[in-house]
This record gives sequence, structure tokens and C-alpha cells, in this order.
Amino acid sequence: MDVVARVRSATGIVALVALVLAGAGCWLLAGAAPELGRRHVVVGGLPVDEVHPAGGGRHPGVVVAHGFAGSAKLMAPFGDTLAARGYVVVLLDFSGHGTNTRPLPDGDRSADALARDLDVATAHLRGLPDVDPTRIALVGHSMGAGAVTRYAAGHPDIGATVAISLPDASEVAPERPRRLLLLVGGLEFAGFRTAVAHAVDGAGPGRASLTVPGVEHITILYAPRAHRETVTWLDDSLGGPAGGGSPPAPTRRAAGAGLLLTALLIGIYPVARLALGVHRPWPTLTVPVIGRCAAVAAGAAVVALPLAALAPAARVPLAVGGFVAGFAAASGAALLGYARVRRAGPDEGSGGAGAGRVAVVAPVLVAYAALTIAVPLHTGLTSAVPVGPRWWLLACVWAALALLAFGADRVADGNAFGVLVVSAVAVFALTVAAAVGLAPGFLLLIVPLLAILLLCQAAWGAVLHRSGAPAWLVALVGSLLVAWPLATALPLVG
Repeated sequence: MDVVARVRSATGIVALVALVLAGAGCWLLAGAAPELGRRHVVVGGLPVDEVHPAGGGRHPGVVVAHGFAGSAKLMAPFGDTLAARGYVVVLLDFSGHGTNTRPLPDGDRSADALARDLDVATAHLRGLPDVDPTRIALVGHSMGAGAVTRYAAGHPDIGATVAISLPDASEVAPERPRRLLLLVGGLEFAGFRTAVAHAVDGAGPGRASLTVPGVEHITILYAPRAHRETVTWLDDSLGGPAGGGSPPAPTRRAAGAGLLLTALLIGIYPVARLALGVHRPWPTLTVPVIGRCAAVAAGAAVVALPLAALAPAARVPLAVGGFVAGFAAASGAALLGYARVRRAGPDEGSGGAGAGRVAVVAPVLVAYAALTIAVPLHTGLTSAVPVGPRWWLLACVWAALALLAFGADRVADGNAFGVLVVSAVAVFALTVAAAVGLAPGFLLLIVPLLAILLLCQAAWGAVLHRSGAPAWLVALVGSLLVAWPLATALPLVG
């Protein structure tokens, strides 16, 4: 079999695998509690998702609150579980999150904004015709756990509260709120477990805690035990089981989104091969390239970290994202400065796709990248459609990350392994900066996600280079995979 035939065969096999995975992912997503009634409404400027159980009569109600950089969609598995058990559920987008374009205030005023949002959501839940207004409970995760705990402490009419991954228990009194369950992941940072221990210390019989083994700050949201314990606590607190049938597996949405994302990620191979039509060799792993990229990336990070807070991107109204964008822009500029002095970079005109073809294909590849990252996230994980100022914030973050990706490509001479090393050094630098207080501490929670996205970006870079894409297009397409989640998930602030 000649080279062309082998390439065509591999392209067909990868395309077939991608289609099978995409079909499986769509099947899982479509089967997530389809019998439940759902409605999205905006109440007093607050976007909420209602989930209603099957059957008539009045049901107990639950408000479900997400954490920092979360959304109602992220908490959807709890909506599925609770509604399947007979509860009417309202999931809200806090200020600055998801589809809520009202910024989250800075500092101490943020707690007031969260309380106001919970007040609106709770009042709306009580007013629904199929809700028993005397049986209302709250469930919250992380920032939302703190918000629902404070709210329930000041509203004794709340029948039960479940706080998942409570970050701080300094405001939790031994007697308030009543009927409080605290869940924490066994793999979470020690501070979260300390907060739970403080909250239950000296408390009465209406308080309990549980460590869910084998999960961390995000995966606890999909842990079957966390869902079972939540339902049991609410059933016991609100007067017995609410009824209903068996809830869907809480991992179903995440699994479906994961399969769909995997399908679209590997689909770049046949798409790029068909669109660009060039066959270059795969990159090789060499010690000189790795060593040079690591050293240059470390130097760039040292320069970029103190500049990140001063860069124009750091002033955009996107919590944490502004610092990341500032760091990326400063690092990218430093890398490009080194590459210019060194005159690095392969000859783009050798063996690449023609300029006319690239001009036609570029919008297609950018659109495919947007589809790849946005659709799985939005359908199965969290709100990923830009709203309000998120559109221009996406452009800012994308430009900064594209500059970093282009600089990494120039320093690595187009070698994807070298680009991966530069990305690894950048993630390590951000992690250290967050640990010592030079960067927002929330970065420590999203570092695993950031590392995975940068790994996908490097893999796409290898495929696009092999297919004949110029370095600027490789950077533009790959960086969108990282920029889109940051610009749509991190909260708007002001």
C-alpha cells in the first residue's frame, strides 16, 4: 500500500471512530431524565432553570446553587436526581455566572449579591403551583455552599440545607442553620475538610458531615454517593420520601459530554487532512528541542508573572481570566522576542498548503474549534454560550492565548513536543504563583482542566502542522480550545 492510500485509510478509520463516539455521546445526553419537565425563565433579572417531576399534586422544592465559575447547567445532575425523586427544583445562575450578565460585585459586596439572588430564586420556587411552600430546601456547591448556608441561617423557614465542598465555616453557628448536611470530597484540599470539621464541632443532632471518597472539588458533583446522601437528607428533613422513580446516573451528562468532546477532538485529523491536503511527517521527540523550550519558557514565565497584573488584559472584567490572559500575552511576547533574536521557525513556504487554500480553510477550522469546545460543554457540563460582554472578553482572552501559542510554536520550530513543554512550564508557573499568592488562588482548582486543554491544543498543533497549516493558523485554532471555557465559565465582575 502506498503512502497516499495509507493516509486515506487512516483518515477514514479516525472519522469512523469519531462518528461512533459522537453517536454514543448524543445518546447519553438525550437520555438524561427525558421525562422531567424543564423550563428556563428570567425572574427579576435572575436566570433560573426549573425542573418539574412527573405527576400531579404539590411537591417539596429545592433551590440548587452552583460554585465560583459554575452555572445552573453544571448543577443539572442534581436537578435530574432530585426531580426524579419527586422534588421541584430551581437551579439559578448567580450574578456574573452562566447566562446572568449582571456582574458579581467585588469584595464583601459579593455575599450580598448572592443572598439577593437566592432570595429571588427561593421566592420564585415557593410561588410555583406544584410546590408546597412549607417544604423548601437548599443545596449548594463551593461558593454556593457558603451562600446557601448563610441564607438558611437567616431564614429558619428553610427546612434543610446541603452544603457540598463548603470553603469556609467561619460564619456557621452551632445552632444555625438547622438540618445542615456537609459533604466534602476525599481528594479535596485540606482547607475544605477543615471547614467541615469546624462546622460540625459542637453542633447539635441536626447537623451531619460525610467525606465522599475518591473525588475532588468538581467530581464530587457527579459522585453517586453524594447524590444518594443528599436525597436521603432531604427526605428525612422534609417529612419522608418525595416519591418519584429511580433517578438517572449522575455521571450520564458528563459521560455524554466527554464522549462528544473526544469525538470532535479526534475529528480534527480527518477535517484537517481533507481541508489542507498536505502530508508532512509527525514531530520527533528530541532532547535539544525539549531542553531549549523548557529553558526559554521558564525565562518567559519569570518575566511574565510580575507583568501579568499590569497587562491591559488583566483589567478586563473577568475574574481570574484577566490575570491568565495578561500572563499569556506577556509570555507570548517574551517567547516571540527570543524567537526573533534567534531567527527561529521552519520555512512556512516549504511543504505547506497554499496561501489561497489557507485563506478559505482558516474560517472553517476556527468554526470547527468553536464547535468542538462549546457544544459538549454547553450540552453536558456548563454554560458555554457567550452572553453580553463575554463575546468581547472571549476575543481578548483568545488573542492573548493565541500569542502564547504562536510564541511557543516559534521557539519550538513547529515541534508539538516543544510546544507541550512550553505549555507545561506555563501551567507550573501559574500554579506556583497561585500557591504563593502572586496569582488568584482559584487557579489551583482549575489547573487540571487548564493542563488538559493545553495538552489538547498541542495535539491539535501536531495534526495541523502535519496537514500543512501555517504557524499563525495553528495558534489561532488551538488556542480557541483553551480560551472559550475560560471566557464563558469564569465570572463577570465589577
